[in-house]
Amino acid sequence: MTSIDELFLYRLGRLFSLTLTLALPCGGQAAEVWTAWVSWVMDGDTVLLVREGHHEPVKLRIQGIDAPEPCQPGGAEARSAMIQLALRKSVQVLDHGQDSYGRQIGRLSVDGVDLGAEMVRSGMAWAYKFHTGKGLYAGLQRQAQKQKIGVFAAPGAAMPPPVFRKFNGTCHGA
Repeated sequence: MTSIDELFLYRLGRLFSLTLTLALPCGGQAAEVWTAWVSWVMDGDTVLLVREGHHEPVKLRIQGIDAPEPCQPGGAEARSAMIQLALRKSVQVLDHGQDSYGRQIGRLSVDGVDLGAEMVRSGMAWAYKFHTGKGLYAGLQRQAQKQKIGVFAAPGAAMPPPVFRKFNGTCHGA
């Protein structure tokens, strides 16, 4: 298969996945979809956005990914990648409510492109539940690791954020 064919199949799969996600119930009820404008990128998996018709910003953690901490190797690059994908752009939010820490969580897309998938595909974030092989973006992480891109470029250098936080804490103030 040519790279053009692979890209076409990849994008078709993303579109199909997003369509299914929008149609399927989330935790017994349909997930809400809304439009917002990204006003700030905090790091590779967290943005501040302003919901259409509202004035107050909402801090949203992107579902299904975990980007390097800002003070962790790869953290600045992950934030830069998210800035390129989302900053000052209109996004569609598939709202999944709050996580166990009380943070707003959801999936973001710009013009039908799933930003969580893009971050994992480019090696700028890990897929949640990758170790079980069942994460939303586990296949994309395997691809990024095989291609040795992003945080997976240097052998043995990639430290998943939960491991980094365990040994170094969070980067508050960084």
